[in-house]
Amino acid sequence: MLYHLKRKFMKHSRLTEAADITTAPLSDELTQNIEMIEELYSASINKDFVVRDIHIKGMDSRAALFFYATAVDLDKVEQSIISPLLTENGKDIRDIVSVEHISDVNDLLDVSEYIHQGYVIFLKEGSSNGLAFNVASYEHRGIEKAENEVLVKGPKEAFTESASVNLSLLRKRISNPHFIAEGMGVGVRSKSEATILYMNDLVDENVLNKVRKRIERIEVDSVRSIEMLEQFIEERTYSLIPSVLYTERPDRTAAYIDDGYIAIIMENSPAALILPVTFWSFFHSPEDHYSRLLYGNFSRLIRLLAVIITLFISSFYIAVTNFHEEMIPIDLLLAIAGAREQLPFPLVFEIVMMEFAFELIREAGLRIPSPLGPTIGIVGALILGQAAVEANVISPIVVIVVALSGLSSFAIADVSLNYTIRMIRFVFIFAAATYGIFGIIGAFILCLMYAAAARSFGVPFLSPLSPHFRSGNDTVFRGPVTKEIFRPGQIHPRDMKKNSMR
Repeated sequence: MLYHLKRKFMKHSRLTEAADITTAPLSDELTQNIEMIEELYSASINKDFVVRDIHIKGMDSRAALFFYATAVDLDKVEQSIISPLLTENGKDIRDIVSVEHISDVNDLLDVSEYIHQGYVIFLKEGSSNGLAFNVASYEHRGIEKAENEVLVKGPKEAFTESASVNLSLLRKRISNPHFIAEGMGVGVRSKSEATILYMNDLVDENVLNKVRKRIERIEVDSVRSIEMLEQFIEERTYSLIPSVLYTERPDRTAAYIDDGYIAIIMENSPAALILPVTFWSFFHSPEDHYSRLLYGNFSRLIRLLAVIITLFISSFYIAVTNFHEEMIPIDLLLAIAGAREQLPFPLVFEIVMMEFAFELIREAGLRIPSPLGPTIGIVGALILGQAAVEANVISPIVVIVVALSGLSSFAIADVSLNYTIRMIRFVFIFAAATYGIFGIIGAFILCLMYAAAARSFGVPFLSPLSPHFRSGNDTVFRGPVTKEIFRPGQIHPRDMKKNSMR
């Protein structure tokens, strides 16, 4: 019987035989339903899968409950479902049990999806339909401080690995009936749910439909986290320029949603994706607005200078030393020549070797246990630099230049932009080693053209600066909050002007 059900209701040739059974309809015979579900979930060896036979008092009928004991609140199952069914009278099961959310179940596909979401499935004798009671209770971390987006001034809460907790954090910040949380299934064998968050009176429908289509086109066994989902929906896989913003801060996510952007969250991921994005989305920090006007703009100035130093200081030093000595004061030129007199390697090799060593120390500091990370970084850099200079392998000035380049990169808080800047600087280094200042200018023009051509869900990467869009007074530097009366024009919100009395 089970074999014929599998064959008849096969949904997709890529699914295995074990997955095909989930498309079979339910029977009106409870015993047959129990057999199918027990076989589907290997109940005899699956230690946390529970099949509970019960007798409904008010209906004098036999029923069964199916659930994962590790995915539900067992106290709630006992008090809100089992106890009422055994003791209370009633004609409708929905009136007997006391849970917040009840859904209909029509086939084994529904059974499978709801059980994995932490529901209890209820099936009774004589009915080919069932009910799903939401009593999910997955274990997760408590709400803690953000680790990668640290702020001195502002909210400290960060997302957790629970999608319901993350949505609650956003609901607390967005008190608006137009705030929509739309769920979409992702994955074939192991289904997960991606929650698309947006303001339905602000969001651009074209962008929203594009996001839905990209999620619908995902045909893989499973998408385990938001980090994996990002790679399935991003604009260009091999591009150095990111097209989705990754953030672990609910306050930052809420601010983007209020402006008409789209956010996505998933179970098991302590972060959200924001789209569409521009360069300025990665450059800005939430603290820019939490601080007073001059303080926030001073931080942006430091960050902008850090980007310039990281990109150009190593390549500029190579260019002026190898090709444009006349640009260097004579005393400094003599000092550089004296320091390099006994060195065996060309300058570009020194720079690349030290840049690689700095990246190696940075990566090692991230991967080793937390208490040792800063120590390894500081000690490793000091010992490596001093030993290289004393061994006449590296000149002291190269150590200073590479240290400035590396330290400046730490001021770029966003992980994606940080990687982009750090990788592009090697392009400038080799361009400077080949053609000097002219190579740097040529490489910069090509990178600028590349960035100008990039898109994030149809939005130009350098907008609203280029191409120009009417937007809030918040691009390179921000204006007073009382003057920020427009939403970002590049994302085409339905209502450009923020409602205010200003």
